[in-house]
Amino acid sequence: MAGSLFGIGLTGLQAAQLGLATTSHNIANASTEGYSRQLLVQGTQVPQLTGSGYVGQGTTVDTIKRAFSGFLQTQVVTGEAQVASESSFNGMITQIDNLLADENAGLTPALQAFFSSIDDVANDPGTVTTRQAMLGAADGLVSRFQVLDQQLQQLSAGANQQIASQVAQVNSIAQSIAGLNDRIQLAEGAAQQPANDLRDQRDQLVVELNRIIGATVVQQGDSYTVLIGNGVPVVIGNQANALGTLDSPLDPGRTLVGVVTAGGTVQVQESSLQGGSLGGLLAFRSQALDPVENQLGRVATVLAGTFNDQHALGQDLNGAAGGAFFDLAPPSVNSSSLNAGTAQLAASFSDYGALTASDYRISYDGANYVFTRLTDGAQQSFAALPATVDGVTVTLASGAPAAGDQFLLRPTVDGASGISLAINDPARVAAAAPIRTSVGAANTGTGSISAGSVNAPPPPDPNLTQTVTITFTSATTFDVTGAGTGNPTGVAYTPGADVTYNGWTVQVSGAPAAGDTFTVQANANGVSDGRNALLLAGLRTQNTIGNGTATYESAYGQLVSRVGDETRQSDTRNSAQQTFLDQARTQRDSLSGVNLDEEAANLIRYQQAYQASARAIQVGSQLFQDLLDILG
Repeated sequence: MAGSLFGIGLTGLQAAQLGLATTSHNIANASTEGYSRQLLVQGTQVPQLTGSGYVGQGTTVDTIKRAFSGFLQTQVVTGEAQVASESSFNGMITQIDNLLADENAGLTPALQAFFSSIDDVANDPGTVTTRQAMLGAADGLVSRFQVLDQQLQQLSAGANQQIASQVAQVNSIAQSIAGLNDRIQLAEGAAQQPANDLRDQRDQLVVELNRIIGATVVQQGDSYTVLIGNGVPVVIGNQANALGTLDSPLDPGRTLVGVVTAGGTVQVQESSLQGGSLGGLLAFRSQALDPVENQLGRVATVLAGTFNDQHALGQDLNGAAGGAFFDLAPPSVNSSSLNAGTAQLAASFSDYGALTASDYRISYDGANYVFTRLTDGAQQSFAALPATVDGVTVTLASGAPAAGDQFLLRPTVDGASGISLAINDPARVAAAAPIRTSVGAANTGTGSISAGSVNAPPPPDPNLTQTVTITFTSATTFDVTGAGTGNPTGVAYTPGADVTYNGWTVQVSGAPAAGDTFTVQANANGVSDGRNALLLAGLRTQNTIGNGTATYESAYGQLVSRVGDETRQSDTRNSAQQTFLDQARTQRDSLSGVNLDEEAANLIRYQQAYQASARAIQVGSQLFQDLLDILG
């Protein structure tokens, strides 16, 4: 009996010691991130059969397990990936929102100042100071476009740097997970017991990985296989597959994510990399940054192009025809670095109003050039170049394409950075119209002629400033004489109707008499003429963007509004995802977290169990001693 008491007490003493150690371990790691509290799992020893029945032989510690739920952990991991993604996206788009909507740094004040200065020139075209002020306001507008684009370019460069940095972090975490896979298999294989602390470390690394990129874990035995994107493995057993970065074949300034292989780095489809800060960063670049650059560039391109068109129809202080007021960047066309052919494409603007804010992928299939608008996937096919799509004409500049070759057309991406002033001399501002009209001094009827306007588009008709005379042969007919007109006779007269020749249009009204004449000729003394300046100022309120749906200011306002809406939606999503994550953490921690009050109670419980087991051993020892005394 004494031996039995001694043995039973010893098992209880050992179990209590393990309980105290486990409880102390829980308390020590109460603040350790990713730690799951550990529990002692006890069982009874195999009882001994006696004549009086089975007699217990004490306790045994079967294992020490984690208070862990794979389902709850998966919810936390998913929440971490979503919160990190939305937080990354939100932080970046908020910077764009603040930039575009700023009352001082935004584009709207510069646009308003520029067109106000044109109004001043229209009201006082002969004063050099108003013209100089117009050039100054134009320079301010150009600078505002360029500064905004520089800020966007800095965000793009920063995104590239963050992508490279986060790819390196993914590789480091993947290596650590692979190492823990190996250590866990070795530890558990030898002891046939769970390596709880190592498993916690591995699960915490999975959480940290998902904060960078959304990952899926497939458990195979004691090992984790970790997948990203469309099933790309970054960890298989004790092996980690490295990720890398590469330049986009179609856009060398764009950093992509790929898998490092023996043959080089192979791109991972960007749209499949979701979740985590890296996923949010990639989503920001494609869904927010690229569209903003293109839309801002479209405003700059259309403004410069349409303003140039109207300016070219005017006449400056020197009597010369107006030329380009702004310089603007042509559409960008990049050839893929993977192309097998030698073709180089070029592009030019054909219709500013038809420009979209989209990029286009041009693929040559061996017979046709297929244009894909990237914003909506719409396609057009052409058997040969040149081809015109959405206001841009693409030509084959040199070489020949091979089947499978690809090109990236970005019509407006360089619009804001590439705009600049083409003139710096106030006298070259074409505020006047190049023609003027007059009524014959000997006219006897009541007819009158309008000031006339130059027809778009430029360049002007070469006979624009040739003198043309309209002579009425009756109250209802007239003849036209002058170079370039063809000298028609007997033209029917309709009061107020357009009369168009040599690239100009006038209206004759009233009741001219036979023999009355009206003349259209060069504006030889247009110093005080502000007719073209009025037309330039009128561009402000014309719907020149998006196939006649928006003005310069309203198009920019739409951009600001869209970014603001996306920012607010991102704020809402970020808050909702954080709430989901907090709830998931609470549920997990209610199971796996360390409760110090509970652990304090466990300390007392195991201490008392230890003391009681020690007392049992003491009693057994005393009985054994008593037995020896009796026998001795």
